[in-house]
Amino acid sequence: MQRTQTTSIDGYPSEDRMESENMKEACSMLRGETRRRDGGTTDIIRRIINQDNLQRAYKKVKKNKGKPGIDGMSVDELLPYLALEDRNLILSIKDGSYRPQPVKRVEIKKPDGGKRKLGIPTVKDRLVQQMILQVIEKKIDPQFSDNSYGFRPNRSAHDAMRKAKQYYEEGFRYVVDIDMKQYFDTVNQDKLMHHVEQFIDDPTVLILIRKFLRSGISIDEEIEPSEVGTPQGGNLSPILGNIYLHQLDLELERRGHKFIRYADDCNIYVKSRKAGDRVLKSITKFLEEELKLTVNKDKSEVGRPTKRKFLGFCIHSTKAGVGFRPHIKSKKRLEQKIRYLTSRKRPGEFREIIKELNQTTRGWVNYYGIGFMKGYIRQIEKWIRRRLRQLLWKRWKRVRTRFKNLMKLKIPKQKAWEWANTRKGYWCISKSHILHLAVSNKILEHVGLLNLENLYLERLSKST
Repeated sequence: MQRTQTTSIDGYPSEDRMESENMKEACSMLRGETRRRDGGTTDIIRRIINQDNLQRAYKKVKKNKGKPGIDGMSVDELLPYLALEDRNLILSIKDGSYRPQPVKRVEIKKPDGGKRKLGIPTVKDRLVQQMILQVIEKKIDPQFSDNSYGFRPNRSAHDAMRKAKQYYEEGFRYVVDIDMKQYFDTVNQDKLMHHVEQFIDDPTVLILIRKFLRSGISIDEEIEPSEVGTPQGGNLSPILGNIYLHQLDLELERRGHKFIRYADDCNIYVKSRKAGDRVLKSITKFLEEELKLTVNKDKSEVGRPTKRKFLGFCIHSTKAGVGFRPHIKSKKRLEQKIRYLTSRKRPGEFREIIKELNQTTRGWVNYYGIGFMKGYIRQIEKWIRRRLRQLLWKRWKRVRTRFKNLMKLKIPKQKAWEWANTRKGYWCISKSHILHLAVSNKILEHVGLLNLENLYLERLSKST
């Protein structure tokens, strides 16, 4: 490998350039070839195999981390592999001989009790998919609908919710909430490739994308064909999903509907329930007959945006104006996680438990902090502190231990002895004056507990 030095491109160490000492000349030749001319149907593949594109893709895969695929190669092993094989990899992509490996199938539990099927491609396949994505996304994304927000550059769920708020303020007080059953697992690949061809005219790229779709699925070390769907987990899956549902966007725009689509979550805004029922029926027919998708009729329905959950939020109307707040299901999910993290039966260091708790609450506030929830944040913060005090009291099991710790926390000797001998339950004691005095809010913050109200106010000020 080359010795570590700073490149003139972006300041990264040259060890991330993936060039071995004896491969520098060959890689330089490839870079020169990919930049030599533009235009034509092979322009896309030339940009894909460009060394700068390869390096950016490597950094992205490295940053995203992730588990190994069926070959067992970890992200940390990718750089040594590329140091020896980057030229062969580039040539195999260029001449069409690259063969993706099957995707490892894993299942994760969904909040509603079901299971979501995820695919873990090999690290090498993730790299190649990222190389393709970085090139085709620039060409395809500008052609997508303005009402599509999921997995797109410079767009987020918060932008989608602001659009929902705008529709509500304009008088669209009903929403048609369409739920597609196992969308990524049921996409018709032939129809998908037909729509991909409308954006990409390079046959080498089209064949390569088809290979990724047909690479197979590894379930308990047995390989099954993948003739339907585009497994979630691959770098190309989000943009392929958007390409397929772009047809839905076009149909909704043709009909003049107000709508928001975030990946496979689609909300259509109307002014009456009767109009909503009519739209739900006609769009369900379009999705099932034209796009060959399955609409979950149990979850798809017409309702008020103030009640229906969309991206974890619901519209909230107050005297101060229209905004949004976390849906009750989102709150319950947070509380369930906190209840697990602060269980009085949990082993481990107290500071480590607080660290895990902070990771959960910080992420939740950063996402939901654009909504109305000041009262809820205060409530949940008090509850967290009480559960932590309960956890400590449970750990101070013996009378002598409780007495000793209360004395250390500057509780008078008589009171410390009195409370150390109490027969009251853990939850009751966690709310007592004596434990609040001993384990004050300042002490909890001193050992690392986040001040959620300050974090929320800071997040809210950034979003306004």
